[in-house]
Amino acid sequence: MRPTADIDRQHTATPLHERRERVFIVLAGIFLGSMTMLNILGITKFIHLGPLALAVGVLPYPLTFLCTDFISEFYGRRRANFVVWVGLLLNFMILGVMWLGDVAPPIAESVRPGWLPDGSWQPPPWQTLWLSAPVWLPNGERIGQQATLFHILAACMRGAVLASMCAYIAAQFCDVFLFHFWKRLTRGKHLWLRNNGSTMISQLVDSSAVIIITFWGTLTRGETTMTALLALIGSSYLFKVIIAALDTPVFYAGVWWLTGYLKIDPTQEHDAGPG
Repeated sequence: MRPTADIDRQHTATPLHERRERVFIVLAGIFLGSMTMLNILGITKFIHLGPLALAVGVLPYPLTFLCTDFISEFYGRRRANFVVWVGLLLNFMILGVMWLGDVAPPIAESVRPGWLPDGSWQPPPWQTLWLSAPVWLPNGERIGQQATLFHILAACMRGAVLASMCAYIAAQFCDVFLFHFWKRLTRGKHLWLRNNGSTMISQLVDSSAVIIITFWGTLTRGETTMTALLALIGSSYLFKVIIAALDTPVFYAGVWWLTGYLKIDPTQEHDAGPG
């Protein structure tokens, strides 16, 4: 066993390694946080941004592609794919927590321990919603005029998260693959091509898959039309393409700064070849 002094020197002698790991954690954290917001917010609200009709969960999603591009550029394809797999596991964790919260019995006065005062286990009134008419939820479930807020949120999320998981796997691995394809093809040059080329193609895969899977049940029941779904796909994709184009200067600035900060030349590593 090595002396403690040797272990201390090992940790303090590699500040560059620690700096690189901290940047990786920040990028991975933004990626996973944005993806979590997408799954929780999901289709709970649709908004207008100019002429575009968007699910509110789409708003943070373009950040995930920017983060995987940075990770691909400086840490390589293997680490980018690793973050994508962690994101998939996080999706399963979200589904598990929502399922547990939905099936677990709510608090009720009938099961209140005797040492608690009367009324202490009454659920707060805002947890129960009174609807004017029965409605169909995105997962195909029909609820009556009374429902809990959590149950509606969970029903919206389950369909959205399952759709998101399918679209997520296809789009994120597509993004990582295309990013490195363009990087090898251009021998590390033309940042704009691998940033926009990989993102714009993978975003089309994502937008099409998540909208069609999420709303397939409402389409088959005749509650929506393919025209409406195509409008949602077009709006979502156009929003992501605009953000992808706008983040190109951010990507250039980030690559320029991180090249010096991390002491990594991305054109010389990960089989990019010399510039």
